[in-house]
Amino acid sequence: MALFGKPKYTIVRLKKKEIPDGLWTKCEGCSETLYNKTLEENLKVCPKCNYHFTLGAQERINLLLDKDTFEEFDKDMISVDPLDFKGPKTYKEKLSADQSATGLKEAALTGKGRLDGKDAVIAITDSRFIMGSMGSVVGEKITRGIEFATKNKLPVIIVSGSGGGARMHEGMYSLMQMAKTCAALSYHNRQGLLYISVLTNPTMGGVMASFAGVADIIIAEPKALIGFTGPRVIEQTIRQKLPTGFQRSEFVLEHGLIDMIVHRKNMKATLSQLLDYLS
Repeated sequence: MALFGKPKYTIVRLKKKEIPDGLWTKCEGCSETLYNKTLEENLKVCPKCNYHFTLGAQERINLLLDKDTFEEFDKDMISVDPLDFKGPKTYKEKLSADQSATGLKEAALTGKGRLDGKDAVIAITDSRFIMGSMGSVVGEKITRGIEFATKNKLPVIIVSGSGGGARMHEGMYSLMQMAKTCAALSYHNRQGLLYISVLTNPTMGGVMASFAGVADIIIAEPKALIGFTGPRVIEQTIRQKLPTGFQRSEFVLEHGLIDMIVHRKNMKATLSQLLDYLS
């Protein structure tokens, strides 16, 4: 018999501390779990594997241009639905959904600003808005920006993040933008003015086959997917295994499609040097 009787135990179940959503992000390059604050401080580049996460158009503006110098062009221009396009979602529904999700009215943001005190016209396509694809409004905004630069003797910088190429929802109206943007850039070039194209992940299709691929200097971020048709489609078509790293920045640099690869943290300084040397 126990001296002090049978001991009594009380089981206390502690509630698991809840971790708020939105604090961590899994890296698509190495699967490392990254603290969002650290990721933001590192310009949304994984400190483990150097994977460059997607940046929105406004984040690009903040990264590249001097503070409070950006003047947006054509900010109220929006797409219409010329073909009355219908699919699992109508074109109007897709536009509305992405406008709400991104805060943008279209996939391109254009305007004038200063980069280390130097004036330039800048255009940015945002892959979060219908994959940054080019419809009539995207083409028109970029063309108007180039024409403004030509008239005012300014260099042009276009940052492309367009995995969708030409926008199928607008048919021929979308394809026409390839020729229109290139014609405006050709005239800009004939005036002896500088155009720099910055390719980010991904830059594909009709965008890469038009304004993104005809610059005086073509820069890419590391490991960006760059090309016309995606590697899966090419493999299925030619029934051959593609080389390792096919269509990534490093591969296309080696094969002469681009001029340099620049880490995001060095992008503004590199663009500033190029404007100094070549403008």
